[in-house]
Amino acid sequence: MWIRMLAAMLAATLVLIALLSANAEYRLFMPGLLEGAVLTVEITLLGAVLAVFMALVAALAKLYGPLPIRWLSTTYIEIFRGTSALVQLFWLYFVLPQFGVFLDAFLVAVLALGLNIGAYGAEVVRGAILSVARGQWEASIALNMSKAQMLRRIILPQAFTAMIPPWGNLFIELVKSTSLVSLITLADLTFKAQQMNQTTLKTVPVFTLVLLIYLAISLTVTIVMRLLEQRASKGLTRGRVA
Repeated sequence: MWIRMLAAMLAATLVLIALLSANAEYRLFMPGLLEGAVLTVEITLLGAVLAVFMALVAALAKLYGPLPIRWLSTTYIEIFRGTSALVQLFWLYFVLPQFGVFLDAFLVAVLALGLNIGAYGAEVVRGAILSVARGQWEASIALNMSKAQMLRRIILPQAFTAMIPPWGNLFIELVKSTSLVSLITLADLTFKAQQMNQTTLKTVPVFTLVLLIYLAISLTVTIVMRLLEQRASKGLTRGRVA
């Protein structure tokens, strides 16, 4: 039911964008905004991949690594959760060159946002792993599984289902955070909108389209995560029945 409702909202949003684009005043801005939206989606996808990778590594390191690795993981999580994503973005783009490290703006955007969301995601992963019923751990030990086998075959598949809803929220936050990259010269959706608004002073059509495009992207992410959650839940139920 929820997926159908979300799909209906997405369809209505796309129809509204199409209807507005039929108006000459709005149609003028669509090519540039869509170009910016493509960059926004690229940063979101690559940032999401980095975030998931960092979250898994940091969570597992914090739970099972030797003491120095646990400290390193905790330091990463607390620094990136405890400071602003905007400051992190500026630090990588403007401060690192002072030490002779020059990074492309696109790479900085992916790194800053991916590492930021990954720090929050690490606590999601850790909490999901710890939420797996104690009996599952004991059964794995009884089967003489190594810790790696236990995590790969028993614990992580069950924890994965619990991770999906909070990860959906984090991915939506990632989409919204991409608007910050306009401040380091990347021509994303927000940058294009600001540029068009300053040039034409057509605030209403520009930012109405931007709002709808961001909404369409966020709804798409939400639908994908809902479908993934639904599929994972069914797989977990079949496994328990079997």
